[in-house]
Amino acid sequence: MKDDYKVPAQTRIGHIHLKVSNIDNSLTFYHDLLGFEITERMGDQAVFLSAGGYHHHIALNTWNSKDAPHAAKKGVGLFHTAIVYPSRKDLAEVLKRLLEVDYPLTGVADHGVSEALYMDDPDGNGVELYWDRPRQEWPKKPDGSVKMYTHNLDLQDLLAELEK
Repeated sequence: MKDDYKVPAQTRIGHIHLKVSNIDNSLTFYHDLLGFEITERMGDQAVFLSAGGYHHHIALNTWNSKDAPHAAKKGVGLFHTAIVYPSRKDLAEVLKRLLEVDYPLTGVADHGVSEALYMDDPDGNGVELYWDRPRQEWPKKPDGSVKMYTHNLDLQDLLAELEK
């Protein structure tokens, strides 16, 4: 194996495919609240969702999980799905939607490189909604590498984006 191999810079994560207990409950979150479009539905067993007409960014299925309880928080598995929004204003818009329906947030953070909202979907899967600051604004260590941190995110300041 070659030690100096690096994945190409244009590589990206294509989609997530989640096992859920109830398609309709999951659609209430991913489609109705977050606004992902349904691209295909297979009855009450699977649904594919996207942003902007892509074949799918999120797939949901009940093939092995219909009516199953939430996965244990302690143990191996997915920590969270991270969904990146194109701008700070877009993140503010989804925050407004979440607040309007009193959807519970599990955390909010300014990571220096990004600002993020954290919550669980109806099946207890962690979800991060965030936007990336422009790379030239990312905090740096003295050696030039990225310096991430976790500070409190001012939600009122984020919502002020909607007034601009």
